[in-house]
Amino acid sequence: MDLEQIREHMRLTLTPSRYLHSLGVEEVACDMAVIFGYNEEKARLTGILHDCAKCLSDEELLASCENYQLNVTETERQCPFLLHGKVGAAFAKDIYSVEDEEILSAIIFHTTGRPAMTLLEKIIFTADYIEPYRKPLPRITQLREAAYSDIDLAVSLVLENMIHYLESSSDVIDTITIDTYHYYKSLIENR
Repeated sequence: MDLEQIREHMRLTLTPSRYLHSLGVEEVACDMAVIFGYNEEKARLTGILHDCAKCLSDEELLASCENYQLNVTETERQCPFLLHGKVGAAFAKDIYSVEDEEILSAIIFHTTGRPAMTLLEKIIFTADYIEPYRKPLPRITQLREAAYSDIDLAVSLVLENMIHYLESSSDVIDTITIDTYHYYKSLIENR
């Protein structure tokens, strides 16, 4: 499938608001790719596909993990919505014939992040958070400014916002997100 066919498939598969979000992530990812000297087409493809499994129920996500033989952590069992990245990468490979490991990894980690992310992973992680159709978020102007000038700072600020929100709502925080936050906070402090 080419990018236009994938967009149309996403339009038919996702809810209208999730599709609009995915288009927003695709556009922001492309803008960031231009700014940071990354391949625009890979950024677009990853952006449109990043949430391709987002509309599945918890039961469907767990069943898909079993079907694709994907490892499920205890945190993911408690919060199956975290699995949409792993399942999304499996769908990207199986349904959309994406073989590029960097794209698949960016889809896997777009929600939790991971220490030492690739440029594409940082672009998608950040674009997912700051795309223009999202509900207003604390410090969104600062986050958007960083996203277009200092990607490591942007990642750090996004993680800080996420963790603050999750702590205030008493939600479970995946340990990889905590590790990622400490990694990028230290990176910013030590440069």
